[in-house]
Amino acid sequence: MEFGLNGKPVDVAAEPGETVARVLRERLGLTGTKVACGTGVCGTCTVQVDGRTAASCLMPAEAVADRAVTTVEGLGGDHPMQRAFAAHDALQCGYCTPGFVVEAAAFMDRWRAEHGTAEPSREQIAEALSGHLCRCGAYAAVYEAVAAACAGKHDDEEPVTPPRVEALSKITGAAEYTADVVLEGQLEGVIVRSPHPHAKVGEIRYDGPLVEMLPPDRVVRYVGQPVAAVAAPTLEEALAAAARVEVEYSVLPAVMSSDDETVVYPTDEGRKWAPRANEGPLASAEWNGNVRGPAGFSWRGRTAAKRIEKAREDGGRNLVEATFTTGVQAHTCMEPHGCVARWEGEDLHLHLSTQAVTRVAEQAAKRWKLRPEQIHIVAEHVGGGFGSKVNVTSDVVAAVELSRLHSAPVRVVLSRAEELVDGGTRPGVRIELALLADDGGGLSAFTMDAHGDSGVSIGSNAAWHSRFFYGNAPRRIRDYDHVTNRAPGIPFRGPGLPPMLWALEQGVDEMALRRGEDPIELRRRWDGNPKRHALYDRASALPLWRDREDPGTGRMRRGVGVAAANYMYFLDPGTKVSLTVEQGVVVARIATQDIGTGSRSVIAEVVRSELGLKPGQVRVELGRSDHAYGPTSASSCSTPSIAPAAQDAARRLRKALGARSLDEADGVEVVGRRPRDRRGYVTPFPLDHFAIGRGFTGAVVVTEVEVDTLLGRVRPTRVWSGVAAGRIYAPRLARSQCEGGVVQGIGYALFEQRQEDPSTGTVLTANLEDYHIPGIADTPEIDVYFHTEGWDHVPGRGVGLGEVCTMAVAASIGNAVRHATGWRPHDLPIRPDLLLEGIGK
Repeated sequence: MEFGLNGKPVDVAAEPGETVARVLRERLGLTGTKVACGTGVCGTCTVQVDGRTAASCLMPAEAVADRAVTTVEGLGGDHPMQRAFAAHDALQCGYCTPGFVVEAAAFMDRWRAEHGTAEPSREQIAEALSGHLCRCGAYAAVYEAVAAACAGKHDDEEPVTPPRVEALSKITGAAEYTADVVLEGQLEGVIVRSPHPHAKVGEIRYDGPLVEMLPPDRVVRYVGQPVAAVAAPTLEEALAAAARVEVEYSVLPAVMSSDDETVVYPTDEGRKWAPRANEGPLASAEWNGNVRGPAGFSWRGRTAAKRIEKAREDGGRNLVEATFTTGVQAHTCMEPHGCVARWEGEDLHLHLSTQAVTRVAEQAAKRWKLRPEQIHIVAEHVGGGFGSKVNVTSDVVAAVELSRLHSAPVRVVLSRAEELVDGGTRPGVRIELALLADDGGGLSAFTMDAHGDSGVSIGSNAAWHSRFFYGNAPRRIRDYDHVTNRAPGIPFRGPGLPPMLWALEQGVDEMALRRGEDPIELRRRWDGNPKRHALYDRASALPLWRDREDPGTGRMRRGVGVAAANYMYFLDPGTKVSLTVEQGVVVARIATQDIGTGSRSVIAEVVRSELGLKPGQVRVELGRSDHAYGPTSASSCSTPSIAPAAQDAARRLRKALGARSLDEADGVEVVGRRPRDRRGYVTPFPLDHFAIGRGFTGAVVVTEVEVDTLLGRVRPTRVWSGVAAGRIYAPRLARSQCEGGVVQGIGYALFEQRQEDPSTGTVLTANLEDYHIPGIADTPEIDVYFHTEGWDHVPGRGVGLGEVCTMAVAASIGNAVRHATGWRPHDLPIRPDLLLEGIGK
């Protein structure tokens, strides 16, 4: 088959049924065209065919015969739209970026032909890019970049110095992700998954070699649980091979409610295998059938319960009681979980999509009984994680075992359906809340019982975090896990806090309304944190808050809501950064990863600033386990770990250089370490490499929504997000991350809910058409403000902000809906049918 590709003729053999995406990626090696959903929904695979954009994952290869195809590589890297994306940081992890760039470039060409250099509106840009999804939520910067490029602001071919050091590789498609890796002799692996929610596995029959992936008791406990894995030269052959695997199942009763008589984990040994839905240590708790708990973290809990019971008997207006629920939210990283494994003698080499290069290397060494130096992980670029890629996951196990079985490299990449079933979720939670104020308006007591719906997981730990909010009033806090035969929940961006705040912050808001107080002023009185006080001062002075009006009784009503959050300060005190002078360039190396949060840029900026160097004089290499020890990208611990270590390394290098220039110091190497905080840490020693530092980050979110009371739709229109996290090392990237946190919070509040068959637990929302994450048109105007004081005891004076920026968004939307309609939402997501039912009462 002949066609034009990026201005040149090509002749390629294509099998019947092959897609354009497959031909481009697998046969021609143009991996800039990504595949994320496989159903034409997400836009990552977008190419231009005869000047018009198309989803190459759906287009048959024969459809482009004798036509002209342009991929992101064909834009050359200097297209005005590419320069605009780089300059405005309209990207984060970068996996969706090539598709966005191709679509936006085509839009710019059309726009300029019709409108010259007039600037398109947000609505026009959103309509043009409506077929594209970015899970990182970089839409605010995409708006800026597209508008600027269309207006001719990036026609000048002067080189752009982007705020993100790897921007050029991502906007051109050159960035290599795990799914792009192809090694000589590589096989494709496929996981065989259970069709039953609960069954004992007997004999497994197959006409070739396979690996089993069962727990020790050979019991599968959810639909989609890995059972075995097979490999073949192509993905099509591997899928056909998987279909030939015969598994004997002795079906057991499915537990769809924790009240069912059948017990998911009937033995103490089985309970030890239960996956974890949180990141920290698991609190001790008793099991009662399928219920684990309560896990208590109370402070004068009996006093709190007595005070609330007395207020309940007295019928006082200072008591707020309500039950709130949240849906199950899927991580939905645009780059699915993936691993390419290769054994070289006794050494194991892994190309891996991971948030935890060092952690996974240690886990792999332990699992396969290898010495640390025998594990070699490469994670050059990672397409998002949000907590789902911090451990040895099923794709890694399958790839490693298949590679050993076949003595060949094996690639295992989850499909989108597998990702939405087994790639990770934030547990659903039901929270029973009671808040009591005293006569003076202070917080007298509260109780919170959180019932986690984590499938086969335990440790949802939502209520636990309320221990650290609103002073030291007596509080009874209890967490319960309700175990069922559903896919497991795992940590997700601030585990436990978004559902807890959905309840607590709406309860606080309701208390303010009942007392006739300003909701910000009530929070200020209850909250003793000076960093959040600074945010309250800022928020209360906003015209958005100060000038909010009565929403009236018309069809379209506007409301404004506020919510607050805090988060513990985490770090990895063992972090190191090595600096080596190589041919006049300082090369920084660390065994961490950049999942889109900007680790490369933070290290580069710190080293440049400390040594007074130009951008081209510093190069950052990360994503390799052979480098200096690096932290996991989780719990907002990366930046407060790597930045001080980079600064320490730069100071050591300056001392080692003395009066020499870089050109005179080739080969000079130093290793910097993360200095200890002044006054030490809360934890006396690291727990799984994490230490808890002194102090809490904070956030205050003010959201305006427009509610259509006829259709039941809620549309956020403006969001102010104030974040108190100290020094901001890379301001544009930090703003991008916080804007993305707002977008993810909007998805949690309004759209996202994994739906399952109630009788089997089979996931029904197993594609990006049915599982709705926010698109660019769902993005409001976002204003991010950083409060940078209060962290002088931390080396570098800055801590992490990736978690805290998203936690309070859903609650602020709930409070805004209450202001607009008079009806308080209790259940997430805020569905149109629930809203219409609520305001109709």
